Amino acid sequence: MNPKLSQLLGSIDVVRRQLREDSPVSSLITDSRRVVPGALFFAIGGLRTDGNLFVEEAVDRGAVAVITEEDLGQHFPIDYVQVVDVRKALSLVSRQFYDAPDAKLGITGITGTNGKTTVSMLTQHLIGGQDVVGLLGTIRYDLGKRTLPSFRTTPESVDVYALLSQMVANGCREAVMEVSSHGVDQMRTYGVEVDVAAFLNLTQDHIDYHKSMESYYEVKKRLFTGETGRCPRAAVINVDCSYGRRLLTELPAGVDVTTFGIEAEDALVRAEEVSLLPDGTEFRLTWPEGQARVTSPLLGRYNASNLLAALAIARAKGHGIESILKRVASFPGVPGRMERIDEGQNFNVLVDYAHTDDAVVHACSMLREITSGRLIVILGCGGDRDRSKRAPMLRAALDGADEVFVTSDNPRTESIEQIFADMREAAGSEAAHYVNDRKHAISLALDLAQTGDCVLIAGKGHETYQEFDGTVIPFDDRHVARDLIRMKDFC
Repeated sequence: MNPKLSQLLGSIDVVRRQLREDSPVSSLITDSRRVVPGALFFAIGGLRTDGNLFVEEAVDRGAVAVITEEDLGQHFPIDYVQVVDVRKALSLVSRQFYDAPDAKLGITGITGTNGKTTVSMLTQHLIGGQDVVGLLGTIRYDLGKRTLPSFRTTPESVDVYALLSQMVANGCREAVMEVSSHGVDQMRTYGVEVDVAAFLNLTQDHIDYHKSMESYYEVKKRLFTGETGRCPRAAVINVDCSYGRRLLTELPAGVDVTTFGIEAEDALVRAEEVSLLPDGTEFRLTWPEGQARVTSPLLGRYNASNLLAALAIARAKGHGIESILKRVASFPGVPGRMERIDEGQNFNVLVDYAHTDDAVVHACSMLREITSGRLIVILGCGGDRDRSKRAPMLRAALDGADEVFVTSDNPRTESIEQIFADMREAAGSEAAHYVNDRKHAISLALDLAQTGDCVLIAGKGHETYQEFDGTVIPFDDRHVARDLIRMKDFC
């Protein structure tokens, strides 16, 4: 039975309410084009448009009420509620509408600039698998009995609660969420009852949105301090990261802490004697209750850190590490994260999502350690995003690779020439190959590769499209690389 509007308003800060009908609410909608009769419409101000401009359309389509930060006046034709913060109201009303599904799930929220997707999927795999552990992440949403393609790393709050509700209905008792800084700042996770919150790292990204690293950090910190409406029971923190060290000193009293790291000798969950191999990683794992030798199919030092994070999360959730280590070797990997493209060629080809200078540094460093020949890197920078990271990304590639091909990523509404110009600030007198067409750049890099070399196609990872000035076209680095290798017959 659909709840009445008045039943959904108990937990929100109301400035003014005009309830004449107090009608039952059939759905919660933020896009006026999706309004159906019985819907409650939330007029949200956005970066590109303002939902208040479409209130009349929502009324015409059959909305029973509007929630907004504006005073719509006593003559407004339907019920409305003026609130202090419409995004916060959306989250709290959504939680009420979907009967607090987060309280029925042991939720792990994972945040960090790099590694969220890998750690989320690793954690899901280690503590039970996708049939019984739900997942909201960059690549997919696992809802117990079905999987949906992801449309945003951290969805809008109404979608978060709707998806969590489906997990509960499908028998899940655990859930893992990637929590982006945008998601925190825009109240998409406000009120979600997080059992364990994990902090992986913080490096430069999204500065176009957050304006400074300090602001970026402060937003991430909210997940751990109760500023998202609830404080986590436990925190898992990477103490190899200086921001993780800082976060450790700023946690509220009563939060149980598990630290992890490779360099940090005081980490509770630690990797020692790390061996980086062409087909995986080995290390000695130590934790307060024991130690073990671990072999993982994941490549590189940073994936050793990702695995430590997942193991530390499992421990914080009450799982014995010894009992779950047997699942490490069976982890199938993450699409587009150091994904190997093998069509019989005599050199290595990897597709990875690295799209920050820090991620490029780590990717090149790792591949150097397992590559006998040259390292060839293909990368670009997204348009309409943080311009300040473009030169550092190219600088990282030039410092780490033997040959660099600069090409298109998702230009969006920016010109390739402008993006290239920003990246060139890092090049100095060093030569990089600038190729507008991404497929052509991949083809040229493959032509250059010889026995023992490694080609890294960076930036887009699992993405299956490119965006050009409002147009989305199919493009998958993995499929393109496979097709080109077959066509060129490198066997």
